Amino acid sequence: MLLNKEKNFISAVVYVYNQETQIYRFLELVNETLRNSFEKYEIICVNDASTDGSIKEIKRYASAVKGNVISILNMSFYQGLELSMNAGVDLAIGDFVFEFDLPLASYSSNLIIDVYQRSLQGYDIVAAAPLHGKRTSSKIFYAVFNRLSHTQYLLRTESFRILSRRGINRVHSMSRTIPYRKAVYANCGLKTDVITYDNESYLSFQDKDTLHKQKDTALDAMILYTDIAYRFSMIFAYIMMLITTLTGIYTVCIYIGGRPVVGWTTTMLFLSFAFLSLFVILTIIIKYMSLILKINFNKQKYIIESIEKITN
Repeated sequence: MLLNKEKNFISAVVYVYNQETQIYRFLELVNETLRNSFEKYEIICVNDASTDGSIKEIKRYASAVKGNVISILNMSFYQGLELSMNAGVDLAIGDFVFEFDLPLASYSSNLIIDVYQRSLQGYDIVAAAPLHGKRTSSKIFYAVFNRLSHTQYLLRTESFRILSRRGINRVHSMSRTIPYRKAVYANCGLKTDVITYDNESYLSFQDKDTLHKQKDTALDAMILYTDIAYRFSMIFAYIMMLITTLTGIYTVCIYIGGRPVVGWTTTMLFLSFAFLSLFVILTIIIKYMSLILKINFNKQKYIIESIEKITN
């Protein structure tokens, strides 16, 4: 706990989707930490169309908190972590904004303050990352992504992070929508740091909807922020070019040494050249399409149903 409370206004954005059994304890941790350390703060719970009693638990905890520090942002329907957190960050007014992707109290309050203190040392984005318990699928994704992307910093599994207002403004100036926040953060050109902490396991409690949405986000991130699609198309084009070339050579050999059917040689040479040209053109088109997708994100950002400011 800080003896003299910090003057910076702090926003904490918490993603909530069917975390009825964890959200109350997590809000206790976050609220107590911020109350003891900062003069002014807010907690924004982004309800991604939860179907359990998560909202009831949030309101139950908020009823015991003095003031109007807790707000609930209700998404119109389930839209996933990325769009929901974008909505929460857009609503936040703090000088610094915490992003809690999962409301699980798997770390101490000291870590939250350590992340904030590190940001004051000149880092616009600071994340807290667990050392153990990462899912195999996540390890594979980050390994492939980091190898094929050209981001300034390597991506990894994170529990939460803090962003300065300058960092948020920079990210928003880079694109109209943010389909995958961590990739944009890693490539925004500002100083970023990671604080690792020892943990026994990294708990996730994710259901089928969340896992399915994560797979979609991972695929979108691979296409938008890496050149995997271009590399795949180039490899496939090279293979087809090789097959087409061998077919052309085989056709010439048959013509010279055999007795081909009348018109067969001309037809095969024409088809070989035509398919070769087609694959070259398709490769160029795919490259241009990938560039256009990276530059223009015309997807609607998110849809909000309501915002509740809970006051006692």
